[in-house]
Amino acid sequence: MMFASIFALVGASALTIAAPWLTGYAIDTGLGVVTSINLSGDEVTTVEGDWGTLWVAIGLLAAAAVGRGAFVYAQTYLAERLGQTMAYDFRNDIYERLQRLSYAYHDKAEIGQIMSRATQDVEGVRMFVNMGVIRFAYVIVLVAVSYGLMISTNAKVGLVAFAFVPLVAIQASIVTMRLRPIWLGIQDLQGQMANVLQENLTGQRVVKAFSRTEFEQQKFDAKVDDLFHESYRTARFQAFNEPFLQGVWLLSLAVVFWVGVIEIRAGNMTAGQLTAFQLYLTLMQVPVRSIGFIINIFARAHSAGARVFEIVDARSPVEERDDAEPLEVARGEVRFENVSFHYDADSPVLKSVDITAEPGQTVALLGPTGSGKSSVVNLLPRFYDPSEGRILIDGQDVRDVTLDSLRTNIGIVQQDVFLFIASIRDNIRYGRPDATDEEVIAAAKAARIHEFIESQPDGYDTWVGERGTTLSGGQRQRVAIARTLLLDPKVLIFDDSTAAVDMRTEFLIQEALRNLMRGRTTFVIAQRLRTVMEADQILVMRDGEIVEQGQHDNLLEAGGFYRQIYDLELRDQDEAAASVLAEGGVD
Repeated sequence: MMFASIFALVGASALTIAAPWLTGYAIDTGLGVVTSINLSGDEVTTVEGDWGTLWVAIGLLAAAAVGRGAFVYAQTYLAERLGQTMAYDFRNDIYERLQRLSYAYHDKAEIGQIMSRATQDVEGVRMFVNMGVIRFAYVIVLVAVSYGLMISTNAKVGLVAFAFVPLVAIQASIVTMRLRPIWLGIQDLQGQMANVLQENLTGQRVVKAFSRTEFEQQKFDAKVDDLFHESYRTARFQAFNEPFLQGVWLLSLAVVFWVGVIEIRAGNMTAGQLTAFQLYLTLMQVPVRSIGFIINIFARAHSAGARVFEIVDARSPVEERDDAEPLEVARGEVRFENVSFHYDADSPVLKSVDITAEPGQTVALLGPTGSGKSSVVNLLPRFYDPSEGRILIDGQDVRDVTLDSLRTNIGIVQQDVFLFIASIRDNIRYGRPDATDEEVIAAAKAARIHEFIESQPDGYDTWVGERGTTLSGGQRQRVAIARTLLLDPKVLIFDDSTAAVDMRTEFLIQEALRNLMRGRTTFVIAQRLRTVMEADQILVMRDGEIVEQGQHDNLLEAGGFYRQIYDLELRDQDEAAASVLAEGGVD
């Protein structure tokens, strides 16, 4: 497409340049205007041309106009298609890269900045291809050939016209250097504004609950005000740049005309040649004036491209090896061998952790906030990679297997449940799009959400709002559990997955999960006593280390850190459960 566009551009340029030459040829040959001095000393103008030649020149001018139109259409179409194709590829590249970047990248990424780069910055690159590269090449060809023809026709007048080119080049360089940092700032501000907008829309419940509407409005206004002033700075540059370039053109037109008249009177130039010179300059008026616009696009695209490639070229700390093999899970044994992990060298999260989870065992992770529980379960599906040590599933290092096969064999129900804007059926089926309706219903029954779904007017086709806001916390949690159970994974991870449900719902879920966990290795981050008591292993964590390990009764008798946690957080649940049982149990 680029070569075809350049070919059309060369054709359009050639025919554009041919028009002034044909006009000059028609005047000099077809009309044959001759100025002479008679015996009295007066100038006498006579027409001695060939009318046949004149009509041929007029016909060629008409053909050049039609041909130029066709070439310009082809060049415009091809350049736009090229730009749109590049934008299409860039957006797909950005999205594909974002899907493959690990949690470590997304932990620090700002959604508004990413959205700005995937939309406005890509658009800046698209305009650079169409209105920048192609248009700039057109201007260069047109100006170079036109000035070349003028200088070859009359060196003196041609050099006078060419003398104005350095003024344009110097002005263009100055404007480019000034606009580039301004555009970089504008694009960053657009990302900041998008961040504020996205955060405000996502947190509308909090904003209204705390009556902070005015504060949020002021925060958004501040970003818009900064963006306005920076954009206004570019407008001021453009307001000076384009009139300056137009003034240079008008000045060159006047000077060339004056020098050309002198050359005609000296007999070194014909009227047709001067007419051609003036037409060349007139044809270059729009291209020369567009140089300011092209410079602006170049400056914007340079900044936009840098921001786009920051994502496209980003390297993920978690990479799949070229020789990775699919994970084959037969038993489901999970081992952490001397695993340490840190986000940076000064912030260790896990320190020399050793865990052996036998097939079918349930391992409960318990500890205060920041003790490293979530980090343990996040390392297993390779959301992050350990800084030291290794993690094995059935003897296979998770870093040696493909990511898809690893994560397909690990079912995860996270604490922060995310549901898509779709039907309940589609949300449950998300991990297995080919699952039958019967399998979806079975998973829903196991998660104790089937009865609620059936009570809705649309049943499983009930539409779920953004992030599942049309459902209660417990309902969202059970839909997420059903989504995970449908995968039928060998390894399960429940990240405090019953924290958002009441005791009755928790009881129902736990009853359903008891049979489903059998034969699967399960890691549970739990703050509920029932989960802890039924675990085959309880790992008590503090400051990134396993400080106690065992079962509920043994750990209570030891009187260590687990006993402190029990007395502070779990004893009330134990007593409440005993009270419920004494009154007749849970319906």
